Amino acid sequence: MPIISKFYGITIKMYFIQSEHNPPHIHAFYGKYVSIINIHTLEEIEGNLPNKALKIVREWIELNKKEILEIWNTQKFKKIKPIE
Repeated sequence: MPIISKFYGITIKMYFIQSEHNPPHIHAFYGKYVSIINIHTLEEIEGNLPNKALKIVREWIELNKKEILEIWNTQKFKKIKPIE
């Protein structure tokens, strides 16, 4: 699963679409916590990131939604700048 960004101890990954399913989503890892987050709605589909980490990931998604969806749709994986 390619890593598309890392920031504040959070790692963002996305699986190849052949092994994935809709809705478009990312996987966020923070220590022992793992969450799957819908790119469009920002809702946690699965998992339970701590609130502070979830807020940061949601902000990152909002800032980079176009690039994230481009990766989802094209499967051309690239790094996306971390949140600062």
